[in-house]
Amino acid sequence: MYPEPPFGLSGATGTDREPALAEQFGHFVRAARSAFSGNTERAVKSDLAIYAGWCAEHGKRALPATPETVAAFVDAMAEARAPATVRRYVASIRLAHRALGCEAALKSPPVRLALKRMHRGKGRRQDQAHGLTWPLRRRLLEAAGARLIDDRNRALLAVAYDTMLRRAELASLQVADLLEEVGGDATLLVRRSKTDGEGGGAIVWVGPDSLKLVRRWCGRGGIAKGFLFRSVGKGGRVGGALPPGQVARIFKAMARDAGQPAAVVEGLSGHSARVGAAQDMIAAGIELPAILQAGRWKSTAMVNRYGERLLPRRSGAAQLARHQQRA
Repeated sequence: MYPEPPFGLSGATGTDREPALAEQFGHFVRAARSAFSGNTERAVKSDLAIYAGWCAEHGKRALPATPETVAAFVDAMAEARAPATVRRYVASIRLAHRALGCEAALKSPPVRLALKRMHRGKGRRQDQAHGLTWPLRRRLLEAAGARLIDDRNRALLAVAYDTMLRRAELASLQVADLLEEVGGDATLLVRRSKTDGEGGGAIVWVGPDSLKLVRRWCGRGGIAKGFLFRSVGKGGRVGGALPPGQVARIFKAMARDAGQPAAVVEGLSGHSARVGAAQDMIAAGIELPAILQAGRWKSTAMVNRYGERLLPRRSGAAQLARHQQRA
């Protein structure tokens, strides 16, 4: 999960490192490896590299840190980074300290006050990905060309919208995970997800129109087994598994080809189809339990966030106004 020692203790001021701490950290690295998703592992490694680099630059001990060191790091990062990013840094630092049995420093008043200063100055609100809603989905599919890569992109977008899968989940799909049902639609087995690290699996639905796009992509690409979505090189050569990071780039490229405004293109992310489908469900009046089931959410927090501009229309005030027939 974390970089191997001595990285974990780098930024420790050049004095003798404590072998016991390095040994504890090393044990945790070996024990925790593969216990988290690849994205989480990469994020934590990156976060700790930034933290250790800052500590080294300022002559601070990285692990174990004093509360004042972590608070100073939060103050410094808050000047240039988004609050959500700084909170993620702190979470990664907390994991590292937990491995050493000294998490208390991260719960101390100096750190809590530093985070409060950041939130008072910059707020807690996060930028939201632009929702790839049904009208936008239709425009992007219609504007795609006739190349093999265009068939791949159409199938990817259609499946992403129907299944509300995250980008890593889309990239990990296998041909064998797709099961065509009687009536023209299909189901997909999601073997592992961000919230299902132990691989319990989940079944999601794929519409008949999306299934046709998948069949066309697989037929033209000669894909009968292995990864469902592949990279496509020059000359239409089909390669290996599609890297998760390419999902957002594909959506952005499709939006540019469809003549969408720059703000829409830049706002698209690998989760935009997930956001857009949730927004369409809210707009259609679909009940919250069904939305949670479709998106495999365990709480309403993300649904409320995605639908923050739509849900007020279903509020008590809005319903009262309609009852009063206010013009």
